[in-house]
Amino acid sequence: MEFILICVALAWIGTILGSFGAASVWRLRAYQLKADKKAGEKIDKKEYARLRPLTEVSTKTDRSRCLHCGHSLAWFDLLPIISWLQLRGKCRYCHKKIGSFELLMELSVAAFFVVSFVYWPHALSSWIEIAQFLLWLIGGFGLSVLLAYDAKWFLLPNKVVFPLIGVAAASAVLTLLSSSDVVVTLYGIATSCLILSGVYYLLYVVSKGEWIGFGDIKLGLVLALLLADWRLAFLTLFLANVIGCLVVIPGMLSKKLTRKSHVPFGPMLIIAWAVAGLFGERLIDWYMQAVLQFI
Repeated sequence: MEFILICVALAWIGTILGSFGAASVWRLRAYQLKADKKAGEKIDKKEYARLRPLTEVSTKTDRSRCLHCGHSLAWFDLLPIISWLQLRGKCRYCHKKIGSFELLMELSVAAFFVVSFVYWPHALSSWIEIAQFLLWLIGGFGLSVLLAYDAKWFLLPNKVVFPLIGVAAASAVLTLLSSSDVVVTLYGIATSCLILSGVYYLLYVVSKGEWIGFGDIKLGLVLALLLADWRLAFLTLFLANVIGCLVVIPGMLSKKLTRKSHVPFGPMLIIAWAVAGLFGERLIDWYMQAVLQFI
């Protein structure tokens, strides 16, 4: 019974944070467009006109609003999942479709929270272990915002990345504190950073920023510190490339993508991180057993 209650509570918290994360994505985009315009860069005028109202109110008095008609949304318009289903994905006031992005964010974060609890590979018997799990959830929430933003606009905002580096660093410190062999653990963390951040930095330097963006380097650091294990970091790198192939190859065969198409790699890294963090140990054990059978 306790297990079920915790799952329900995590799902509920996840939907709320998912709703907040979706709103944050639009606000981040609005302020990014405002900054780009101020810097003299070319921006989408229609997109800026639609999102501009989000930058014209103070943080203290800001209220969620429809991006089409600008009407402030009441609390009953913001109930995670329920409001979207009740209104059939439309604004209550202008009746225009609001899309499925908000619903997907709410469901995704809720699912991530519940799946993380159900398949968490470590014990939750001490305050350090519980704190690490909470930092994992916080990190996952922040990464969901980055995933959505990068998928939409091919950018990883520093306003989200830098706080996540702090969260990930705190998680790495807790890993060290709970370790029975600090030297080995420190080596694992350092190697993890070299694999997920160092490799991308090398690619960034070699290609002069054409193959990969600097944001992916910082994202790699976040993921490496959260994993704190070189084996899981390597698995994340491998899975991210597998996911990339599954996305790019069908896209090129259907001619929806070309060699010059820009495909954001951040979402693939984040999905791979979640899989490696929760199921990595099982996947590695399965692989090693499979290899030993052929030796």
